[in-house]
Amino acid sequence: MSDSRAVPSAQVWYGSGTPFVPALHQPALVLAHAQDLEIPVARLLPDCGLSQAELAGGAAETTPRQLLQLLANVQGVIGNPETPFAIGRQWLPGHYGAASLALRNAGSLRQALALLQRHAPVLSPLLAPRLVEEGGLAVLLWLDAVGLHAQRPFVVDMQMAAIVSMTQWLAGENLPWSFSFNRSKPRQLEQHEAFLGSSLRFGCHVDAMFVPSEWLDRPWPAARRPGATAGQAASERAAALAAGPEHSLLVALYDLLMDTVKSPPSLEVAAERFDLSPSSFKRRLAAEGTHFQSELDRVRSHVALYLYQFRGSGNDEVARHLGFHDVPNFRRSFKRWTGITPSGLRTALWPPPAAC
Repeated sequence: MSDSRAVPSAQVWYGSGTPFVPALHQPALVLAHAQDLEIPVARLLPDCGLSQAELAGGAAETTPRQLLQLLANVQGVIGNPETPFAIGRQWLPGHYGAASLALRNAGSLRQALALLQRHAPVLSPLLAPRLVEEGGLAVLLWLDAVGLHAQRPFVVDMQMAAIVSMTQWLAGENLPWSFSFNRSKPRQLEQHEAFLGSSLRFGCHVDAMFVPSEWLDRPWPAARRPGATAGQAASERAAALAAGPEHSLLVALYDLLMDTVKSPPSLEVAAERFDLSPSSFKRRLAAEGTHFQSELDRVRSHVALYLYQFRGSGNDEVARHLGFHDVPNFRRSFKRWTGITPSGLRTALWPPPAAC
């Protein structure tokens, strides 16, 4: 599951309180959705720390926390379970400058997902994507970039709807997506089925989307347009030069721990990799509502699920891979990570490739 990403020492990391999301980007989209429903802007701004004048001027840069509060306010005012899906259908490619232009010129699903991952702070500041390929299946994992907590279900539904809608538009056809959710099954599935389809699985301990790998490199109509290759290259270069933070701190830490999962660094060593003191590193993680051990446990649980699902590994092999010296200790840890024992995992695994 690793692609050996290094952690550059001069990197700019963002968190939930970093002001970098232009008000004209995702916040404007959310407000436009509400205004289409004739909801006054003033009703959507409580606790956001934003004024109508700032939003109207367009020059303001909002934080992910402010964007999350805006989404919460919209959901509270509208009170419609369709809201995250309806907003998600407009989320991508979006009108976010060069990165959106690059995404519109993507010639295949693989190119689109690579762009989405490379420019996640611009295109997807709340959830970051990670693509994994195994056994003829492409898995798009969604990683919490800013400490979503109670708002994670709303944002996950929104982001999944965004991918479904975008890929349908760019591919010119529906892709056979399947979905897993790291939450219990809701009482009503009508909205999920209407916007995502019927291949849904809950209680999977990971938020992910699945599609057969053969769909990754099927040419999209954009690839067949005259000058499409040059246009795509130009838009990618422009997107690469865009200002702003390059990574979420939580996602960068996830990548570091994933690359070193067999022998993970201590908190002190990880802090040094991010050019932070251990105390500053702890404070930055606490600001996102988490801590180092919790993030390490999340990575270990994802690797364990991956090994069980795609490699058919047994407890001994998974324990060794994660650096545990004995299986009983691994079993106890796994139950702490996921709430179930490895033996109880079978019914909670991700959808098998045949289901996609």
